[in-house]
Amino acid sequence: MDTVKMLLEKANRLPMLPGVYIMLDKKGEVIYVGKAKKLKNRVSSYFHGEHLPKVAAMVAKAADFQVIVAGSEFEALVLENSLIKRHKPYYNILLKDDKGYPFIRMDRRKEYPRMEICARAAKDGAEYFGPFGGRSQSREIIDAVSKALLLPDCTRSFPRDIGKERPCLNYHLEKCAGWCLRDADAGDYRARIEQAAMILEGKSEELVSDLQKEMLAASEELRFERAGELRDRIRAIEGLRNRQRVIATSFTDTDAVGFRRGAKSCFTVLHFVEGDLIGKDVEMLDEPIESDSEAVEGLVRQYYTAPGSSVPKTILLPCEIDGAEDLEKLIGQISDKRVHMEVPRRGERLRLVESAQLNAQEEIERRTTAEQRRSKTLEWLQRALELETLPRRIEAFDVSNLGNSGIVAAMTVFQDGKPLRRDYRKFRIRGLDVQDDYASMYQAVQRRFQRCLEGDEKFAPLPDLLLIDGGEMHTQTACRALEDLGLRLNCFGMVKDERHRTRALVTASGREIGISGNQAVFALIGSIQEETHRSAVSYQRKLRGEDLASVLDSIDGIGPKRKNLLLKHFRSLKAIREAGEEQLREVLPASAASAVYAFFHGEEE
Repeated sequence: MDTVKMLLEKANRLPMLPGVYIMLDKKGEVIYVGKAKKLKNRVSSYFHGEHLPKVAAMVAKAADFQVIVAGSEFEALVLENSLIKRHKPYYNILLKDDKGYPFIRMDRRKEYPRMEICARAAKDGAEYFGPFGGRSQSREIIDAVSKALLLPDCTRSFPRDIGKERPCLNYHLEKCAGWCLRDADAGDYRARIEQAAMILEGKSEELVSDLQKEMLAASEELRFERAGELRDRIRAIEGLRNRQRVIATSFTDTDAVGFRRGAKSCFTVLHFVEGDLIGKDVEMLDEPIESDSEAVEGLVRQYYTAPGSSVPKTILLPCEIDGAEDLEKLIGQISDKRVHMEVPRRGERLRLVESAQLNAQEEIERRTTAEQRRSKTLEWLQRALELETLPRRIEAFDVSNLGNSGIVAAMTVFQDGKPLRRDYRKFRIRGLDVQDDYASMYQAVQRRFQRCLEGDEKFAPLPDLLLIDGGEMHTQTACRALEDLGLRLNCFGMVKDERHRTRALVTASGREIGISGNQAVFALIGSIQEETHRSAVSYQRKLRGEDLASVLDSIDGIGPKRKNLLLKHFRSLKAIREAGEEQLREVLPASAASAVYAFFHGEEE
């Protein structure tokens, strides 16, 4: 029995209960883990119907599956999260393990605490600020805070090295208060460390306010040197705050999540405190994504349930996700804080999500060239259509006519995703007295490839993919023309939706392949269809204008100027022929109007 059919029968026997399903390959290895509200419906859906390439590839490798029934959807979510972390299945969307976002660690239990960079937050009694976008950004933040508060940024250890050597260059450059000197005040050091923590927590305004009060008090007590030190420190902190707003905090108020798909997919998290951007995390994904909703749900779950993750009060999402309430509960339990997720529709919160979406799109654009984006799109198209080779050369056909006359067809060519206009071809359909799109399509396709087989270099080479404007019958007609010539090419029809956009591709047997789930492929096929239709219509109009002009040239008294006036006003030969003499006089002088009328109606009279 066929494996897919066997798995479908097995899935149809599953209960209509929540739980987790585990897809296994021939070796028994876990290749995918998912959760379901109703196991029977969800699991059976994999084994019938059409799927995007990634899902189809997973199903093709699935040799068996296991299920674990859960007591609730929330229990299923917790179990799914645990199994994904344990097995790291190939077909699940996974954050890269080798890309961590560092924290700044500060252990205030020590006599002389220092700020240091570490890969992960740990439950060791120290405080962790972050995460940040990278080690270089973390180092910049430590340097800036140390400079503002004149804290040490050297390799000396305190109190061990106090008084042992002369102060380093930072002291003489007034970048450090000289904590290695024998008379250094340990209490002052501790106070500045507390101030550094306030800056890292996003409490710069509160810190400046406290220092201003202390400065005024020192001034009133005539301790002008102390007041001057505090003034300089306030200026340094304000300069730090104004110069660089990207200082992360372990107590972020709001995170805005962005997710975009293109040649690659990008997941971004922007950390905001009181509307100010304080940090940005980015994750690039190379594999094609089937659903924004599923991708966002999986990535958000992994991001905020990872050990040491910084969890905000509010998480703003770009789209609705299934099981949002359960995910809130899961993140809340792991982080031990109350979390709220929402999809904003208007106002300032929507602006934050739009900013995250824009960042995701810009990351994709920045990290991929136009050529890479086109190449990736063609790779996805190859997988979706199950082609043996990359469709580097794509040819498309469309037919245009005006009633039973002026029937034409156009062929466009796209090479590596770009129009190759020098290879466009146009066909004036011969031997048809009535409109017949199928016969016209057959003739155009037959003539194009007949010329190629005859050795005409203008009609070489053969395409990797042939697209036909129309549905199943149009595609069958094109395939029949190829078969009659002894050719077998990859041929698909372009099916439009109610808004006249390409919604799917169709085979000659009527099997539809959806493309709306992949924006890049959807845009490419849509542009090919539009360009081919434009080419056919423009050629048909050109010939119609030439035919009309040739008829008018044979009328006495009608020169180029009057001919153009008639064409502009009536727009077709039929309208001119049917116009009365009075209507013609609205455009032409009386004698010329009579000549035109007599030319078309003389025989009748």
